[in-house]
Amino acid sequence: MPQQQPAPQPTAQVTASEISRIAGVTRATVSNWRRRHADFPAPSGGTESSPLYDLTAVQRWLRERGYTSSASPVEDLRTALRLTGGGTPARRFFPLLSAATRLLAEQVPGGFTALPDDRLASLASQVVADTDAGFGASEPVQYGADEATVIRAVLTSAKEAGTRPTLDVLAERELDESAATGTYQTPAGLAALMAAFLPVGTARVLDPACGSGTLLVAAAERGAGELYGQDTLALQVQRAGVTLRLAEPDLEADGGRVALAVGDSLRADAFPELHADAVLCNPPYGDRDWGHEELAYDPRWAYGVPPRFESELAWVQHALAHVEPGGHVVMLLPPALAFRTSGRRIRTELLRSGALRAVVSLPARVAYPLHIALQIWILQRPEPGGADRSSVLFVDGGEGETGGGAAGTGSGTGTGAGRRPTFDWPGLAARVVPLWADFRDHPENFADEAGLARAVSIVDLFDDVVDVTPARHVRATAADIDPESLAREVSDLYGQLRRSVVELGAASEDGEWKPAGKVGRDWRSATLADLARGGALTILRGAAAGGRDSARAGSTGAGGVSTDRRALTARDVATGSKPSGADGDAHPDASQSVAAGDVLVRAVSGASAVGDMTRVADESDAGAALGSNLHLLRPDPARLDPWFLAGFLGAADNIAAASTGSTLVQVNPGRLRVPLMPLAKQRRYGDAFRRAHELRVLAQRTAALVEDTAAALTTGLTAGALLPPTPDDTHGSA
Repeated sequence: MPQQQPAPQPTAQVTASEISRIAGVTRATVSNWRRRHADFPAPSGGTESSPLYDLTAVQRWLRERGYTSSASPVEDLRTALRLTGGGTPARRFFPLLSAATRLLAEQVPGGFTALPDDRLASLASQVVADTDAGFGASEPVQYGADEATVIRAVLTSAKEAGTRPTLDVLAERELDESAATGTYQTPAGLAALMAAFLPVGTARVLDPACGSGTLLVAAAERGAGELYGQDTLALQVQRAGVTLRLAEPDLEADGGRVALAVGDSLRADAFPELHADAVLCNPPYGDRDWGHEELAYDPRWAYGVPPRFESELAWVQHALAHVEPGGHVVMLLPPALAFRTSGRRIRTELLRSGALRAVVSLPARVAYPLHIALQIWILQRPEPGGADRSSVLFVDGGEGETGGGAAGTGSGTGTGAGRRPTFDWPGLAARVVPLWADFRDHPENFADEAGLARAVSIVDLFDDVVDVTPARHVRATAADIDPESLAREVSDLYGQLRRSVVELGAASEDGEWKPAGKVGRDWRSATLADLARGGALTILRGAAAGGRDSARAGSTGAGGVSTDRRALTARDVATGSKPSGADGDAHPDASQSVAAGDVLVRAVSGASAVGDMTRVADESDAGAALGSNLHLLRPDPARLDPWFLAGFLGAADNIAAASTGSTLVQVNPGRLRVPLMPLAKQRRYGDAFRRAHELRVLAQRTAALVEDTAAALTTGLTAGALLPPTPDDTHGSA
């Protein structure tokens, strides 16, 4: 009987919209290809109105016509993973990512991308076998020639986007990203903030819901040499191991110890005898199946049996049981935990025992879940015979905004490569960490800060609710306002406001605007990809938020504040402000700096991306690092006027046509279009766009001064520090 040949494995299928993204063209261009080219791949699935195409056939057709992918490296990796089909687990490439630095350093003529598939797979297998893949990682694997496409995509993404975003893409394929799981990602900046609350010298740190290991990395960066982590998902434990190896390659060599385990920490504690110096944790939220019945008599519940719907209080007590007396626990928790009636008894016992030391509220939309403002609880296990703790620190850090950007790839306890908004974490750390340090060391002498922090007597918290929400306890205004200082401040604000109004009025006195004709002009245009191929400009992609490798170019000072140069961020582009980002917000390639005349394009559009989408860098921006969620365009000044370029690129229709996605709307710079016109004419348009930008910036500055002036007046009048003006003081008004 003749041997039956195995059926060919189907490859991934793509839509016409995905083809347009891969090729860097419009959706209409793909439709035109289908009509004009008889050899364009025929649909292999889908419906007549929404056909699907074989990805391999499409890529072959595009290569034959010289179209290379204009998608980002991480998007190219997603495409390559789809091409492998559903049978190949992406975790097979975790060891490859661990060994990526060594593999990229191999002296290969023409680079690794030029190697034949079989040679590349063999080289990757050898390097992985010679590299300790990471703490908790699986055994090294052997790669086949059929996996060469993914190997190239992994290495390219690691080189251009960074190893952390690449790791997240590899993991996301096997993770359930549903918010119903109650687990969410911890942004690297938030992890650094949480670790900054630990005392200097903290050596042994446990994260009982470690996810991808972001909090353990933050602890290692603070000097912790013994790291323990547990997670219910084996994939997450492997991911955490690779994350730690990438971030701290010398941890073991320095005598450190890392132990990672798979399992449910509440039901099957992998470290029952461990008493660490500290616990850092972002536990699952709202988990009703945490083991309420079977753990009812567990000795960990020293402060009360957690109610069925208060799983977070089980995690809090689990963490306290795992630290030495005097050890610290820093946990990220939902705000409802601070006031829900069902948790009142345990909150009371945490306060009465002195275990709850501080609660810090965060702004909304800085970490998932975005719809709530999370809180950081700082706890300390009571010491027998230790000093009595009579007060709790409340810090209202909720005043703040996310940057114009959007989400980048995150890491943490989350089950997936979720996205997180851009936020100035070092700035928040600089405000709140010193407050905690002062309170921790000298609670009896702590001086409240109006609108930010207040130490409250524990006795004053014992009421019918026992609400520990910071906003309820932090006074909005200082109790000791100096009337004379406030009066001077208000007068100064009025002076600034008058000058700003004069400048705004002068900027609005522009020349006469003439109609271009009875109908608008139909421009002959070209894409940025075309202009880049012609040498008229250079496109540099910014990194996704959080995409910077942990091998940072800069150092970090106390409180997690970077000591290096500032970065020009997406928020700065949106508001017209000067570079405000920290070094950790910068492009992975530390050599990439902004130069005067560069055009910045925000990488994320959509309803949440308010403000300008483009901006031209000036001399005051020169030398700043290129921030995340930005694309940098460097035009040839002999061929393109920067403000002309920025003006047309920032048009709403242009941005919409070059954007892909629904929830996270990403701008593909290669698809943006600009009219073709002589340089002299470009400069006329550019001057008009520049004046429009200046008008918008002046208006924003004036609006901010109006808000500050009105707030100062309201504060002074309601606090009794200012008197209303008399009729004689109001310049003749009745």
